[in-house]
Amino acid sequence: MSVSAQAIRHEYLRHNKKFPHVWCPGCGNGIVMAALLRAVYRMELSKDEVVLASGIGCSGRMPTYLDFNTLHTTHGRALTYATGVKLANPALNVVAIMGDGDATAIGGNHFIHAARRNLNLTAIIINNSIYGMTGGQYSPTTPFGSTSTTSLYGHIEHAFSIAELAVTAGASFVARATVFHGELLDRLIEQAMEKRGFAVVEVISNCHVQYGRRNKLGNAVEMLQSFKENSVTVTRAAKLSAEELEGKTTVGVLTDREMPISTEEYQKVRQRASTTKGKV
Repeated sequence: MSVSAQAIRHEYLRHNKKFPHVWCPGCGNGIVMAALLRAVYRMELSKDEVVLASGIGCSGRMPTYLDFNTLHTTHGRALTYATGVKLANPALNVVAIMGDGDATAIGGNHFIHAARRNLNLTAIIINNSIYGMTGGQYSPTTPFGSTSTTSLYGHIEHAFSIAELAVTAGASFVARATVFHGELLDRLIEQAMEKRGFAVVEVISNCHVQYGRRNKLGNAVEMLQSFKENSVTVTRAAKLSAEELEGKTTVGVLTDREMPISTEEYQKVRQRASTTKGKV
């Protein structure tokens, strides 16, 4: 173990709380957590400068293990709590960690409006194409034709792209990686946390227990190998046809733009209201 890894473990983990973790062996959530820790460590942030909010689901357990300011909130509401924290103390580095169902089903409205408002916080969405914790029901990102506990004869709804939805809804920064791309992932998370505005990192992950097993995609290692073989960088994707991109996952930065930040505009409104004393 390197010195930096030792420092990360000592500084940011709650050693006496809920270990060993509850995630299935081979789950991608641990890879995402490690990438987040490496990003925070490189940014030289103290644990008191970071807030991690989660909803309900497998990813919702992450705040239990990390010694930041943490909130384990209700299903689909991680972004609402994160918004409140950021408005109350704009100096904090606020991160919402969510799953695909948590963020884009019951939390879908919060997600698109957080992007539209361009809130100054980071959303990390772990997309494993299924509701893993609650029994393997299909989610908004479950591929057409897939099998789940609520689509025993094949899923008849079409999935949408979380990253592309974020771009369309107005996020300042949108990126995507898979849990195979560990080093890329922590760099993208670091970029997202440093970005001024609403930053989204979609992480394509494996749920080999609830999704992979039912759809004959193999074990955790085989699913990660598939991520490797079926991923293309943004640069390379720009040179490929739609037919060549069929079934591929584009990884890297999808958008990086400067836009007015909702939390900063809100402070200006407060200042104007204070100056005019309510007279408009």
